[in-house]
Amino acid sequence: MMNYSAGDPADRTGPAEAEPDGATTPQEATTPREAAIAAHGLTVVRGDRTVLRDLDFTVPTGRITGLLGPSGCGKSTLMRAIVGTQAKVDGTLRILGRPAGDAALRSRIGYVTQAPSVYDDLTVRQNLDYFAAVLLPGRARRHERRAAVDRAVDEVDLASHADSLAGRLSGGQRSRVSLAVALLGTPELLVLDEPTVGLDPVLRRDLWNLFHRIAAERGTTLLVSSHVMDEAERCHRLLLMREGELLADDTPENLRRRNDTATVEEAFLHLVDAAAARAANEEPRT
Repeated sequence: MMNYSAGDPADRTGPAEAEPDGATTPQEATTPREAAIAAHGLTVVRGDRTVLRDLDFTVPTGRITGLLGPSGCGKSTLMRAIVGTQAKVDGTLRILGRPAGDAALRSRIGYVTQAPSVYDDLTVRQNLDYFAAVLLPGRARRHERRAAVDRAVDEVDLASHADSLAGRLSGGQRSRVSLAVALLGTPELLVLDEPTVGLDPVLRRDLWNLFHRIAAERGTTLLVSSHVMDEAERCHRLLLMREGELLADDTPENLRRRNDTATVEEAFLHLVDAAAARAANEEPRT
């Protein structure tokens, strides 16, 4: 859950993308920014199973992009590829203008896995102090570390629990501690793997409010995975996945309009049925 990236990527180049339609300001329209994430032909094969199949997509800078699909569709594998920890990735994958896994990305990406990775026998502040010492080592940076910890505690609204043991916190509070660790280095990209799974509606709402505040106030790009379709409506843009393939890369509004549905979930089901019909028609006749 620390800010990190790993791997041994080839130095491949990828296309620079502007903000998606409907997501630009007048200034951005004249000076387009490179996409935070740009993938072309992204494929991951494990044994005889293709986990990700020839994915092409972009994630706009400074927005919340939802990665949605049923469990087992490849969301976690895709996130590991993005942060540089997935082995045997084929295709082109550029993150913040650099190849995925580039060492220069380590301090620029925050990655929060599904399971909170905090030490139960340490307090919230002690957990953050520990990870801050890893990110910002040395006696000369102690004031910088203290400021980073104070800021992260405030951002996730845990000041009143800063001296509580992590093992005694609720599930939602532990998730916020994990998020605070990822925020210590003020990352430009936050990759959050199902951060709201198992949380009650109030905690889910609070976390999504926090995500929007981080994007709006800091200009951070967030990629948030979920298998709960109603969370799609909280995102600026969506990547819809099924069985390792990308069914859609669009805004919630466009998905509803183009599929003539009232909700993103209905649009997703429409796309699933259409994909199944195409696959059936492509089967060779005997």
